[in-house]
Amino acid sequence: MQESFRYISFTTEGAIATLTLNLPDKLNGMSGPMQAEIRQVLAGLQAQREVRALILTGAGRAFCSGADLGDIRQKGDGREQAESTYQAMVEQSNPLILELRRSAIPVIAAVNGIAAGAGASLALAADIVIAARSAGFLMPFSPRLGIVPDLGATWLLPRLFGDARARAALLLGERISAQQAAEWGGIWACVEDDELLPRARELAAQLAAAPRHAAVELKQALEQGGRQSLAEQLQYEAERQRELIARDEFQEGVAAFLEKRAPIFP
Repeated sequence: MQESFRYISFTTEGAIATLTLNLPDKLNGMSGPMQAEIRQVLAGLQAQREVRALILTGAGRAFCSGADLGDIRQKGDGREQAESTYQAMVEQSNPLILELRRSAIPVIAAVNGIAAGAGASLALAADIVIAARSAGFLMPFSPRLGIVPDLGATWLLPRLFGDARARAALLLGERISAQQAAEWGGIWACVEDDELLPRARELAAQLAAAPRHAAVELKQALEQGGRQSLAEQLQYEAERQRELIARDEFQEGVAAFLEKRAPIFP
């Protein structure tokens, strides 16, 4: 199945969907209309049961070059540009990142080239990030533009790369290679360029085979764990197990384990 969009392409094959940022001539610069189309896809995925994993990637030689700065400059003087950008972030960009992080469908970012600025934030907001060896992450906000990193970058990078590395990367604005990002533990894997999409599909197939509710339950548990004490999190885990063990999916998983077969989840 394939749906028609202007700024992205979206296809589904069985339980796996692929969303491709599709403005290769502009290095997939993330405009407001592109963000609206991404959000439309994410909303549609939450309302159905067939697709159980999503791959997010870019067309051409870049994953995403970030916000369209040329578009921002057309919004008037500096104050008008600032107000317009603020409104766009509050109404479109910030909700997009939250919807991506909270998606019930697990998301794999397959970073096929440079992911810069907001494009890096978009990629790193996915549940699993793999990158081609030629890819990289670039955060030019502070040293080149005099603004703070956005779309969650100041929240994501310290958690993914550690405070010292995140602070230096954001202050210096230097390119982080895919290999470096993997060695720092910020992404799942760096793979050869021609292995990127095949590897992403393998991971998506693994995710699609899991119980449908498993990903969102795990995301919520990790989010809770980030703001609770150990004692509080232990209680949270016990309460969730009380609910989840009663489900048919757990019973099927146990039966499959005992019968030495692969589980089949609804």
